[in-house]
Amino acid sequence: MTSRPPDKSGRGEVRVRVKNAKMRKLSSQRWLERQLNDPYVRAAKQEGFRSRAAFKLVELDDKYRFLKKGARVLDLGAAPGGWSQVAAKRVGESGRIVAADILETEPLAGVTVLQCDLLDPDTPARLKEALDGLADIVLTDMAAPTTGHRATDHLRTVALFEAALNVAEDVLKPGGVFVGKVFQGGASGELLARVKKLFREVKHVKPPASRAESVELYLVATGFRG
Repeated sequence: MTSRPPDKSGRGEVRVRVKNAKMRKLSSQRWLERQLNDPYVRAAKQEGFRSRAAFKLVELDDKYRFLKKGARVLDLGAAPGGWSQVAAKRVGESGRIVAADILETEPLAGVTVLQCDLLDPDTPARLKEALDGLADIVLTDMAAPTTGHRATDHLRTVALFEAALNVAEDVLKPGGVFVGKVFQGGASGELLARVKKLFREVKHVKPPASRAESVELYLVATGFRG
């Protein structure tokens, strides 16, 4: 069964309002109210996904169709595992999914989970061994914990994106796909030039599941030159 994004129209739904508890900060109250009224949060629970972020990958793949049956997929910074769950559903039992993160990730059905550091020089070899070959697709939804300072958050997320791109360059097969998160104006300057040199086609996309106030974008790069 293929997962689909939820209906965001809100038809027939009653908006939940959270009463202000004495010990709860206003920011916490607003976050809780947003979560309770978020159709993607509800849909993630219904589908059994570990995070609402799973629907960002659903929407990206619905648009670009890169998660093909039987594909080898590497999910970098995978915890808690929502993207790996989507990938496992879409590539099927004939595919192979490896989820890697420096954090411990709970086991996932149909997914090989590795705890590793992307900056460790031994990591690419471990990943290729787990994949049993080169990857068709490398995914990353990594973002550094936000500081509230956009320029700083952007730089920290770009550093993670570059770390994932370094791994992708090592483990992707020719013709492969790389999907990664960037912030603000997307990949730019030298980084964008590097990606365009490595891949035949590069697009910046904001999937509907990304919240309107979020500055995140996703870069979808296809046709790895090898």
